Amino acid sequence: MTSVRRAVEDAHRREWASVLAATVRVTRDLDLAEECVQDAYAAALVDWARGGVPDRPGAWLTTAARHNALDALRRARSLRSKLHLLIEPEVGADADAEAKTEPGGPAPDDRLRLVFLCCHPALAPAAQIALTLRLVCGLPTPDIAQAFLVSEPTMAARITRAKKKIVAARIPFRMPAPAELPTRLDSALTTIHLLFTTGHTAPAGPALTKDDLAGRALDLARLLHALLPDEREVRGLLALLLANHARRATRTTEDGRPSLLAEQDRTAWDQDAIAEAHELVLGALRGGAPGRYALQAAIAALHASAPTYAETDWDQILVLYDALLTIWSSPVVALNRAVAVAMVDGPATALAEVEALEQDERLAGYRYLPAVKADLLRRLGRAEDAVVAYERAVSLADNDAERAFLTDRLAESRAAIRAS
Repeated sequence: MTSVRRAVEDAHRREWASVLAATVRVTRDLDLAEECVQDAYAAALVDWARGGVPDRPGAWLTTAARHNALDALRRARSLRSKLHLLIEPEVGADADAEAKTEPGGPAPDDRLRLVFLCCHPALAPAAQIALTLRLVCGLPTPDIAQAFLVSEPTMAARITRAKKKIVAARIPFRMPAPAELPTRLDSALTTIHLLFTTGHTAPAGPALTKDDLAGRALDLARLLHALLPDEREVRGLLALLLANHARRATRTTEDGRPSLLAEQDRTAWDQDAIAEAHELVLGALRGGAPGRYALQAAIAALHASAPTYAETDWDQILVLYDALLTIWSSPVVALNRAVAVAMVDGPATALAEVEALEQDERLAGYRYLPAVKADLLRRLGRAEDAVVAYERAVSLADNDAERAFLTDRLAESRAAIRAS
C-alpha cells in the first residue's frame, strides 16, 4: 500500500492541474470539478492497490474524474441547474471544433487555461495566489492557510470570494485573446513570482523559508515554460527561480538563522539548477530588449555562478540593475541596486542613495530598508546610528529568524559603542 500511496501522491503533484482542467470542461463549475477530482484520487488509492498502478496515471484519473462529473450532472438533471463558471459556447468532443473557439487557433493545454483563470487581473493578488495554490497545485485549504499564517476560515473565505468573483466578472475558461495576452501573462508571472518569494523568504512565522511553497512556484514556472517555451519572460522567470532555489540548502544556519551570501558554502549549491538557469538566461536575453524577469534572472545567475563571494562581478550586476530600473521603476529594485553600489563604489555612496529612498512612501514599513541602512552604517563605523536603524528593522521584522539575526547585529553595534 505504501507504493500505491506514493504513486497517488506523485500523480497528485504532477497531474492535479491537468485532471482538474479537463474536469472543469465537463462541469463548468469549479467546486463540482474539485469534488469530482478529489473523489477520483480517493478511488485511485483503492483501485490501484487492487489492480496495480496504471501505465498512465493521469489518464486514469482524468477518466475517473470526468465520469464522476457526468454522473453528478445526470443526478442534477440539467447543466443549467448548476452555478455557471464559463461563458464559452458549447463545443463538441471533436478537437477541431474545440479549436475554433480559441482566438489563437489550436486549443492549448487546459492547464494553461487554468493558470490564466486563477491569475486573472480582475482578482486581487492575494486571491490569485490562494486560488492558484488551491486549483493549479491542489493544496488543501488548511495547508494554504498555514503557509500564509491566517486561519482556515479566513483562507476558505478568500478562496470562495475569488471563485465568486470569477462568476460575477464572467471570466471565461479560455486562452486570452492576442491583445490580452501581455497583461494576462504578466499577471500569471507576477503571481508565480510572489508565491516563490513568499516561500524563499517567509514574511512572517518562525522559519526563514517555506521550501514547499518555493517548490510549488518552481513547478508552476516549469509548467508555464513547457506550455509557452518561446516566451522570453517565461524563460526569465524560470531561470530566476532556479538560480535562487539552488541555494536553498545553505540559506540558514543550523539554528535556523539567515546565512549571509558571503558565508554560504557554494559547494552545497545545486549546480545542475544553476547550469539550467544560465542556459535559460541566455535564451531570455536574446531577441530584443530584455524584460524585468530576464534581467533579474541574469543578476541571480551572476550571484549563483561566482566561484566565491569576492569574485562576484558586482560591476556587471550594477549595470543590470541600471537596466532593470529603466523598465521597472520599483523602489525595491532601487534598494537592491544600492547594495550593489556599496560593493562597487563603497558604503558611503550607497548610504546616500538609501537615505534618498527613505523619502519614498512606497517603502514605508518595508523591513529591508532600515536593515540595509543599518548594515551600511555598521560598515562605516557609525555604531550609534546603526543601533537606531537596527532597532527600526527589528520592530518591522515579523519573521522570527530574521528578527533574531537583526537582534544579534543590534547587540554587536551596542557592544561596539561600549568598547569605544
